[in-house]
Amino acid sequence: MSFMKRFSQNRLAVVGLAILVIAILFVTIGPLVYPTDQVRTVLESADLKPGVEGHPLGTDSLGYDVLGRLMVGGRTSLLVGILAGLLATVIGTLWGAIAGYVGGIVDAVMMRIVDAGIAIPAIFLLLVLSSIVQPSEWIMILVIGFVSWLVPARLVRAESLSVKTRDYVVAARAMGGSHTRIVVQHIVPNTIGTVVVNATFQVADAILLVAYVSFLGMGLQAPATDWGAMLSDGLGLVYQNAWWLILPPGIAIVLVVCALNFVGDGLRDVFDVKGKTA
Repeated sequence: MSFMKRFSQNRLAVVGLAILVIAILFVTIGPLVYPTDQVRTVLESADLKPGVEGHPLGTDSLGYDVLGRLMVGGRTSLLVGILAGLLATVIGTLWGAIAGYVGGIVDAVMMRIVDAGIAIPAIFLLLVLSSIVQPSEWIMILVIGFVSWLVPARLVRAESLSVKTRDYVVAARAMGGSHTRIVVQHIVPNTIGTVVVNATFQVADAILLVAYVSFLGMGLQAPATDWGAMLSDGLGLVYQNAWWLILPPGIAIVLVVCALNFVGDGLRDVFDVKGKTA
């Protein structure tokens, strides 16, 4: 059964993929279709309700158009989330593959480092680093990537322990293949199912981490923004019935994170060996 046919059998995964495509088009093509000024404040247009003076989702306390800000903030959230998730996946895959393949004392030391890292909450590390270094998109990508690689490392290490005992790996080692060649050409490719599935969850977690940090006021500095920062900015006006400052970014975060989890579940079904033989 083909990849796409197996994937399409999971309806939630198809819905999740459609939501992701719409979200990406919204944050990339949207600002071209609906251009707004997200740099200069217009205080006389502040706190307008949706639909007033040509603002479909109203304006915030500084006069920024909420719909335009949702596009700009979404672009930051998705960019940081996707790149940080990919960075965490690459680091975790290489770390876990090397630890599982080499084994022995090297494996023990490398995995104790992973265990120690997992014991420290990622949000705590992000808040500490954000208080030391002024956050930017690339700094957040690097920081989130370097605190999120621990889980994929453990998953890939478990796969590597199984793969390294297979005949083709033993044969490659007997023929004089270098350790680097075996890891890159045999170990990593045979863990691709686990890696791809986990990558979707890593991106979802990275988007949530960006939202957490920004919501706590330690994210990007204005006029730059993301969905978490929009939630934080609107929180002060929530008791004034300014629902349009809370619901749009909140719904966007929930939809994208759920969509990524749906896609991850669909990919897990596709790469499931038992499912292929069923």
